[in-house]
Amino acid sequence: MNAQQVVVSGPHAVSVESIQLPDTPLGPNELIIDTECTFISTGTELSIYTGREPRAFRPGEWCTFPFQSGYANVGIVRDRGSNVTRVQAGDRVFSYGRHGSIVRYNQDRLIVRVPEDVDSVVAAASRMAGVALTAPLVAEISGNPTVAIFGLGLVGNLAAQAFGIRGCRVIGVDPVEARRALAERCGVPLTVGGDEAEVQQFILEQTNGQGADITVDAVGHSAVVRQALRATARYGQVIILGTPRTPVEGDLTEILADIHMRFITVRGALEWQLPMYPDAGNHVSQYRKQQMIFDWMARGLLHIEPLISHRLPPHEISRGYEGLFREPQTYTGVALIWK
Repeated sequence: MNAQQVVVSGPHAVSVESIQLPDTPLGPNELIIDTECTFISTGTELSIYTGREPRAFRPGEWCTFPFQSGYANVGIVRDRGSNVTRVQAGDRVFSYGRHGSIVRYNQDRLIVRVPEDVDSVVAAASRMAGVALTAPLVAEISGNPTVAIFGLGLVGNLAAQAFGIRGCRVIGVDPVEARRALAERCGVPLTVGGDEAEVQQFILEQTNGQGADITVDAVGHSAVVRQALRATARYGQVIILGTPRTPVEGDLTEILADIHMRFITVRGALEWQLPMYPDAGNHVSQYRKQQMIFDWMARGLLHIEPLISHRLPPHEISRGYEGLFREPQTYTGVALIWK
């Protein structure tokens, strides 16, 4: 079976290539999906494309070059194996499928029907909300907490919206004015820019000198985690939502002492640690998270469409990647339209 697939062959080297999907009969848990659209991840996916992800250079890793990229796919189920019961042939589905015209997919990874009234591109873009919502899922939210989100890119913006929906008082932090303005358009009422000292002072003023109850690094940078820690209130929580990839020098003892002396809790929020589907006695899963995202969208609570800046044909994948990397204020979110 012939298909088109996005392949990253090295840093800043990407193309759409013809590939041959296996013609063997479908396994009991497999599906064939005819892709309508996919969405580019500005975190993990872009880190591989730019070569900032060191595992891309190591043989045998999941992202080793050449890498078939993508994990946000919306399409129509063409065929399914005997054990696939969550979806039917002809259903429009959201999955973690790659950037490809046809995807052979295993239902052990997430698959969810897309509600009829949701645009396919917006549904694919909701994949980034899935990344972002891990932060409020792992946080202990009680009372009326103030939450400071450091970084208002795609994931940070959506995390700020999610904490607001959960009833928190949210402060969005980003040095880029355009990102702050976009966050405010999406319903984040309070944002701040400036240098670290100015941000710290603003958060203290907004919290009666206490600091934020919960701080979130949505950038994936150790220096931002350190800044978030300093803005966290005593007994507060620091959520590491972005994956740290850039080496940063500093005094680790000073940081650990600060955590120890002020009784700070540090929580990781890597979504892949959540089970794909609800297990017995476990109501937190990626499946339920995606259902919650669709529900929030249907009720007008979560705003994703304003974050989609470009809808490109697949052969312009290089333009999409380079735009996200070099012009992030203009390329806020990029979808590829396959059908």
